Amino acid sequence: MALAPLGYEQTALMDRADLIIINTCTVRAKAEQKAFSLLGRLARMKHNKRRLIIGVGGCVAQQEGEKILERMPSIDLVFGTRAIDRLPRLVQQIEARRCRIVDVEMDDAPHIPEFLVGPQTEHQVSKFVTIMRGCDNYCAYCVVPFVRGRETSREPQSIIREIRMLVENGVKEVTLLGQNVNSYGKKQSLCSFPELLARINEIAGLLRIRFTTSHPKDLSSDLIMAFKDFDKLCPHIHLPVQSGSNRILKHMNRKYTVAQYLDKVAKLRDTCTGIAITSDMIVGFPGETEADFAKTLEFIKTVEFDGLFAFQYSDRPRAPSVKLPHKIAEPLKRERLQTLLDLQERFTKRKNKALVGSTQWILTDGLSKKQVSGRPDAANQALQWTGRTPSNKIVNFYLDGHPATNQSLAGQMIGVRIDKAFSHSLFGKAISAEPSAGGLKGVENYAA
Repeated sequence: MALAPLGYEQTALMDRADLIIINTCTVRAKAEQKAFSLLGRLARMKHNKRRLIIGVGGCVAQQEGEKILERMPSIDLVFGTRAIDRLPRLVQQIEARRCRIVDVEMDDAPHIPEFLVGPQTEHQVSKFVTIMRGCDNYCAYCVVPFVRGRETSREPQSIIREIRMLVENGVKEVTLLGQNVNSYGKKQSLCSFPELLARINEIAGLLRIRFTTSHPKDLSSDLIMAFKDFDKLCPHIHLPVQSGSNRILKHMNRKYTVAQYLDKVAKLRDTCTGIAITSDMIVGFPGETEADFAKTLEFIKTVEFDGLFAFQYSDRPRAPSVKLPHKIAEPLKRERLQTLLDLQERFTKRKNKALVGSTQWILTDGLSKKQVSGRPDAANQALQWTGRTPSNKIVNFYLDGHPATNQSLAGQMIGVRIDKAFSHSLFGKAISAEPSAGGLKGVENYAA
């Protein structure tokens, strides 16, 4: 929305765009490779559309700077993680002078620019809200402190104001973003993260609150209690662990032990029965032995995560782990990754199957990618909708016996009986709607 005053508006078709901004990530090598692959395709597009402006932002832009212009002659603008608020002025300069610009200036200013909240996409239900940026943890494998800067938190009044504006525009759920939300406000003597959650929980019209990401070392007792005390806070936490070996955790500079992590998991489950816990895991970190990897597999068996994002270690420029010896061969990393994923899938399937027969309250995002058919007349097909449980599991569902309608369920809280469980989603049938959600009336009539 920052570019709207310049006359720009969003388009769903890239070939119609006059300005294309690519937001990049350098945390994983694969994400960086995908970004440059896309930029290569855009270069061919610009060959046929000379006035097209192509910009690169995010962590890769911050890390590579002018090297991107040298590597990609079609790029007009490279702007870093601290230059987002300067983007309109940079675009204006390019429009006027048809020049190429690099702006990757880093500063330690504590101020985070206000986020402009404009008209939402029709039926937009969920939005991300950045509450802080940067990181002070300096994990050995991570470049975030170098490309996003030191940790800085937004003023709580600014965050509350943004969320209220989003709710006024129809948003029902927000996800609070930060590299380590658990340490929100500490450096600047602002309110704590649990105190911020308490204030957000009071916002009228907001139905659900989520947040990511949490660092285990900073997971406080107050934050654990928040899952019990705040009715809008969803019972799900993403708590990256990265390894089940204390030796590897120490080399990673994670600042906690396996025992400390397990203690916090136990407290979370004691405080909030049924809380979903997901995590991140890195395999093949330099020096990881077979014994270390075996400890990681045993750790997964002990915790039984609801879901796991697992990655092969890759050297990232400027990350301290680049200098570590005893790098793991690529074939062995791939083998370990597959072994870990196969193990985790057993627990994910088991937890999903345990929900079959239960009724889950789903905040509906909109129509699912696939629609239930089975009737020859397309006009009478039952529409298939999609949303998430409070514990963040995807559910596709339909209104049994109800023909297709133009009335959208997006933003409605729907009670769904779970009939089937898959590896990454659930499937069911709507049986009721929550009256207070102000949604579709009489959904109960559609139930079998």
